[in-house]
Amino acid sequence: MANPKRKQSKRRSANRRGANQFKAPQIARDPVDGSLARSHRVNPNTGMYRGRQVLDVEA
Repeated sequence: MANPKRKQSKRRSANRRGANQFKAPQIARDPVDGSLARSHRVNPNTGMYRGRQVLDVEA
């Protein structure tokens, strides 16, 4: 069975893993006001998260 001649460096491994890291954010429609936002985030327009008011939004 073949073995590598030298240890692969941490930098080389990190570069290989980092190639797949950048992805488009998941966008979901908010059921309350219908705006598009990232899932599992507080809605910046209303300050709501999972049906609760978590931010005070100045209107």
